[in-house]
Amino acid sequence: MDVLAAIGNTSLVRLRKVVPPGCADVFVKLEWENPTGSMKDRMALAVIQRAEADGRLKPGDTVVEYTGGSTGASLALVCAARGYRLRIVTSEAFSQEKRDQMAALGAELTLVPSEGGRTTKKLILDMIEAARAMASEPHTYWTDQLNNRDSIAGYEALGEEIWAQTEGRVDAFAHCVGTGASSRGVATALKRRRQDVRLVVVEPAESAVLSGGPPGPHKIEGVGIGYLPPLYERSLVDEIAAVATDDAKAMTRRLAREEALFAGTSSGANVVAALRVAARLGPGATVVTLMCDSGLKYLSTDVYRRT
Repeated sequence: MDVLAAIGNTSLVRLRKVVPPGCADVFVKLEWENPTGSMKDRMALAVIQRAEADGRLKPGDTVVEYTGGSTGASLALVCAARGYRLRIVTSEAFSQEKRDQMAALGAELTLVPSEGGRTTKKLILDMIEAARAMASEPHTYWTDQLNNRDSIAGYEALGEEIWAQTEGRVDAFAHCVGTGASSRGVATALKRRRQDVRLVVVEPAESAVLSGGPPGPHKIEGVGIGYLPPLYERSLVDEIAAVATDDAKAMTRRLAREEALFAGTSSGANVVAALRVAARLGPGATVVTLMCDSGLKYLSTDVYRRT
């Protein structure tokens, strides 16, 4: 057994203190239990395995990707285990810890400048173009996470885990949209089991493009790319929840102090949305969301830093 066998089968725990009285039960999957501390290990393994299987990725090739950090660290883990060179396009808009983790696992980083350290549509597009240029070189495989359907399959197992751990008693699943692959994969698995499981997708209120609003800068890392992600599947979505960056940060801090759950900002946004759904569904129902990654990836950011 190698390190890649440790991906998946993460714990599911019930929130105890941040859920107001009269709400449904809210459970969170501790995705930081994956080897790099992030749910993205699931998609990284899926895209590399599938590319190897059909010959798109061959021994000696270089893997290229654009990423805010968690996908990059996950790809770095898989590439280190499989023996591939990895080149990553990222930005100082994303935490130093994420960049350091990617580099520690062997990734070669190229930084694209942002507008004031914020995630914007222009930043994402600039990163994509830089990766596209690298991918034109010979013996290179571009994982291209925003367009790579292989990543969806990586998250269907996550949906099956949720179904098994709740013993089929999940009524709603809430989760932030970055590429759209994780919410799509989980929803596909859950709705295959029970068609009326509700999918609530979460986006930054400052860039509520899924809700029909204009793109804008925000500070919820890894989500809200400023345009409709190609992998986003509207037919699976039952509800869209817009969560402000400040509300996501505040909940992230509450989760650490009141629930002893040390997570990143998108996890806080997930819980804000899950609590809205739980208030509506009421006692006896079950809402599930994700702790997407570990708070260790955000210690240098204003989510936890005290100045």
